[in-house]
Amino acid sequence: MRVVITGGTGLIGSALARELGGAGHDVVVLTRDAARTGPLPPGVRAVQWDSRTPAGWAGLLDGDTAIVHLAGESVAGRWTASHKRRIRESRVESGRAVLAAIRQAAEKPRALLQGSAVGYYGDCGGEVVTESHPPGDDFLASVCVDWEGATAEAESLGVRRAVLRTGVVLSDEGGALPRMALPFRLMAGGPLGNGRQWLPWIHMADEVGAIRFLLEHDDARGPFNLTAPRPLTNRDFSRALGKALHRPSLAPAPAFALRLLLGEMADAVLSGQRAVPHRLLEHGYIFRFPEALAALRDLLD
Repeated sequence: MRVVITGGTGLIGSALARELGGAGHDVVVLTRDAARTGPLPPGVRAVQWDSRTPAGWAGLLDGDTAIVHLAGESVAGRWTASHKRRIRESRVESGRAVLAAIRQAAEKPRALLQGSAVGYYGDCGGEVVTESHPPGDDFLASVCVDWEGATAEAESLGVRRAVLRTGVVLSDEGGALPRMALPFRLMAGGPLGNGRQWLPWIHMADEVGAIRFLLEHDDARGPFNLTAPRPLTNRDFSRALGKALHRPSLAPAPAFALRLLLGEMADAVLSGQRAVPHRLLEHGYIFRFPEALAALRDLLD
């Protein structure tokens, strides 16, 4: 099977490309600068695209092709007005480009896996959140709604579509974990704010494994929470992180300090979702790392 990955040079996309290329699939990574992608794993090639149109890659699609749409501006950093605009537009415009490519294809692809995030649900307190939960009303929730909606028409074109509502992906190659671990390494780690907010995490091995599982199961449609089955509060996750690093978890980061540092983005850090992978488990996916401590030790030892 050919798998076309948008955002294929990002943290999740590059790990997915390695996995699928190693499994014998023909993997095409769409990138805005194919000349600067560097060496790619076996079975993986880069194709240029502008992230706004299907020009140059729509001809790759046929009945034995799947698309994994992960492209989007990073949400990390202070949310200025221009950054917020890029966060939304990068997802919506690239989604429209994916949909345009599907419309142009003489033979429709077999599947589209649409990226999203558990931020779709907004701040849910301690409520257990499955895929049937309605969307929230904050900035990230509205971005996720627009992101998912940009490719919704693919279903009416006869393409199987699964939506990947991903939690905090734990990886030793980048993303949130190195930033979370740094204060602990400096003996200054602890929970964020009061620590009661829920953290829906997932090990990179399970993020990639779940995406591959959904690619290969033709009955997988609709939204899926890509989170470990046992989410933790920020306080309990911090304790597990400290234990994995053999460091104390005693120095909480005050909410007011986070708001001074991050501005509006601090609200996303100080809130959370007790999201569980109900539909993924229902379809038979088996997690390699269901427990946070084992996941953290695997990545940090």
